[in-house]
Amino acid sequence: MPRFDLSPEELQDYRPAIAEPADFDEFWTRTIAEARGCDRPVSVARVESPLKTVEVFDVTFPGFAGDPIKAWFLVPAGTEGPLPVVVEYNGYGGGRGLPVERLGWVSSGYAYLFMDTRGQGSAWGSGGTTPEPHGTGASFSGFMTRGIDSPDEYYYRRVYADAVRAIDAVRTFDRVDSDRVVVCGGSQGGGITLAAAALGEGVVAALPDVPFLCHFERAVGLTDHDPYQEIVRYLSIHRGAEERVFRTLSYFDGVTFAARATAPALFSVGLLDPVCPPSTVYAAYNRYAGEKAIEIYPFNEHEGGQTYQWLKQAAFLAERL
Repeated sequence: MPRFDLSPEELQDYRPAIAEPADFDEFWTRTIAEARGCDRPVSVARVESPLKTVEVFDVTFPGFAGDPIKAWFLVPAGTEGPLPVVVEYNGYGGGRGLPVERLGWVSSGYAYLFMDTRGQGSAWGSGGTTPEPHGTGASFSGFMTRGIDSPDEYYYRRVYADAVRAIDAVRTFDRVDSDRVVVCGGSQGGGITLAAAALGEGVVAALPDVPFLCHFERAVGLTDHDPYQEIVRYLSIHRGAEERVFRTLSYFDGVTFAARATAPALFSVGLLDPVCPPSTVYAAYNRYAGEKAIEIYPFNEHEGGQTYQWLKQAAFLAERL
């Protein structure tokens, strides 16, 4: 598709005013403390697989409200550690799938944890196995408007807390170096990565790839693609709810998390991306508080750099770990 957003030159300096709640930090301190207060055991079970160079473990850890969250944990066979660990969050609608589907990081010598996203896993890929036990009020089909009447009830409060608890869990594993945790993900996973980088402990690098969940107010008025269009369709029915909805979303904006994250970060952006418009990515990138770099794909849409970007990420980590 043709360029529809700001020019590349304008994007370099794009720093919009973002509505930041006065109690943003208190809200997230309370949320993470509550999640950690539900301290249920972490389960790590060895899984037989045809892989000869990788050991596979089925993990269940306590997320928000102690809810059981599934993950795959992979380590290079025969290693004792402690190894740096890459924690990855998934794109919108996908599940953790099968452990044989994501071997890049473990084949590069890292321990690797891939988190299932609660309630998701039925839109693409090989499926998810983590239920979402919390109900919400009226919402549009999908996840973007679940619980959107209140920050405390919003779906992504639970997901972001799960992401932090995934870091907490993996840092307790014998074969993991608890002081060398990397967080990464594409699209929805990129937005979750920004939150995890700001809220988690032991994070030494962040790799937000074409991140979603950034600069909501611009995104919902700029793109006609899902998932942001879920919010548009909700507001088209719930007329007059804009102030309440955008107040809720202000607690979950990747731009505000970026301003609080200090680990070295490598972003990516597709300048023709109709799902996560470039200006929303740059809004987060330009506010990021730590060392940062961004890979630009001028003629790509939401796929961004794909494997080319993974190679850039691998080189980025190799220089730092």
